[in-house]
Amino acid sequence: MRLGFVLREVFAGLSRNLSMVVSIVLVTFISLTFVGTAILLQAQINQMKSYWFDRAQVAVYMCTDFSTLGDCDQQAASADQKVVIEQRLQSTTLAPYIDRYYFEDRDQAFANFREQFADSAVVDLVSPELLPETFWINLVDPQQSELIFEALSGLPGVESVVDQRSYLDQIFAVLNAGSLTAVSVAALMLVAAALLIATTIRLSAFSRRRELAIMRLVGASNRFIQTPFVLEGIVAAALGAGLASLALWGIVRVFVQGYLADALPATVFIQTSDAIATMPLLFATGIGLAVIASYISITRYLRA
Repeated sequence: MRLGFVLREVFAGLSRNLSMVVSIVLVTFISLTFVGTAILLQAQINQMKSYWFDRAQVAVYMCTDFSTLGDCDQQAASADQKVVIEQRLQSTTLAPYIDRYYFEDRDQAFANFREQFADSAVVDLVSPELLPETFWINLVDPQQSELIFEALSGLPGVESVVDQRSYLDQIFAVLNAGSLTAVSVAALMLVAAALLIATTIRLSAFSRRRELAIMRLVGASNRFIQTPFVLEGIVAAALGAGLASLALWGIVRVFVQGYLADALPATVFIQTSDAIATMPLLFATGIGLAVIASYISITRYLRA
């Protein structure tokens, strides 16, 4: 009997304030979508870090006729200087730390450059003579790149030694900033959702003030009176969380797996299972927020 009464009150409250309920659902949906996006973006960043950092190479750029860095003085590296570099890489000091390495001459570098920038006008401005010959080194442990830097930097014919992870760090810093922005926007939206839930519950209570007065007169407890209002907030927030969950699944399924994975086959991407894994958190966040906001709002109203 009590359960039936509570459920009737819940749906009566939802129908009386339908426009406000829709607003709660939409605000909760948008805010939780931002929360889920931030979580999935961070998961994508972590996957890419693990994938690319393990494959990051150390590049030993040799001097060209146009080099002014290091000790080059606009003089290309000689054959003997390149032999010295290769002997260092094969030495007992460095060999245990190197998984593999290969040498890329100017023609190979130019061919790779043309392939990489095939649709750019910059291809017409570059000739093989402008590109450095390079030793590309894959390490057993990419975090030990400092050993290569110390061993080869400053040798005759070497323009510079560059760890590709330094470029990746800059990219991931931008991605982390985007993730932090999504979290900040989500936090603001969640605050707005909480305020909207509290306002809606208060309006719902005010519209039923006579019923509440009668319930008090017949001895109904505050908890019995509060329960329908808290459930109203939970229902609205759960609907918003459900929409946010579907939106995130759709984004990963259609955009990430359907578009990005085809456009960038060399990159590892998150799966729909990652989106599904975030759904319980979205529901817990939305429902928890609704319970707190609704309870505080109706409690304050009853005390007034």
